[in-house]
Amino acid sequence: MYQKFIFIFVLIFCLFSCSKNKDFEYNPKNQADPYKLYQEGLNAFEKGDYFFAEKKFSEAELNFKIVEYSARSAVMSSYALYGINFYTEALENLNRYLRKYPADKNIMYAHYLIAIIYFEQITDEKKDLKPLIEADKKIDFFLREYPNSDYALDLKFKKDLIQNQLAAKELFIAKYYISVQKWVPAINRLKIIIEDYEKTVFIEEALHRLVEINFYLGLEGEAKKYAKILGYNYNSSRWFEQTYKVINKDYKIKKKDKNKKKDDSFFKKILKKIK
Repeated sequence: MYQKFIFIFVLIFCLFSCSKNKDFEYNPKNQADPYKLYQEGLNAFEKGDYFFAEKKFSEAELNFKIVEYSARSAVMSSYALYGINFYTEALENLNRYLRKYPADKNIMYAHYLIAIIYFEQITDEKKDLKPLIEADKKIDFFLREYPNSDYALDLKFKKDLIQNQLAAKELFIAKYYISVQKWVPAINRLKIIIEDYEKTVFIEEALHRLVEINFYLGLEGEAKKYAKILGYNYNSSRWFEQTYKVINKDYKIKKKDKNKKKDDSFFKKILKKIK
């Protein structure tokens, strides 16, 4: 939670440090003006009272006559919703902002927050893949549109985590098919890893499993093809050592130990470290 507060503070500082001007200061001569509403929202936001801040920013957006200030209020309202973990409402507000203010100069921050919200909703990929897939899409969009942004490096790191988790999901399914000797679907899942997630930590095991299965099925040509790829790129890997045993006919497919306790997924381990 503390990490989130730091994130919000830094991002909001960057968002408005270059655009703050005297027009945004409260003028007591103006009655019921949106500037006062915005300032009240900003004061509450800085104190961590995101509920009250969101209310004031929403009111300010409705009352501003200047589009730039209305847009800014909408973004701030979204950050307030994010601050209290109202992810669904924050996403709805951000998508409305993108539709209503497509030319706003702060639009990059909205896209960044959308990616962050989906990323933070990733909990158990075995139960719900939507946040994982959506986060991957939103991060890809941000990196394409804003490759030189200060936030690109952070999203690249998160992209790597997501790619590893998607690959882990495919490998988990492939291993299940192997355990019940469903070779074709197992091969298809493993090929997804080597074609779509070749930069993940699971590529070596995926190549080894393809060698293992093809050799078991008597398809030595296919087995040797994947063995060469593994040996050329990862010849110091423990999986290459296992593959060497397969090619030399000194290896058997291990049966699944039903009593063996499952390890936590790669992504859960990472999340425990970065929380």
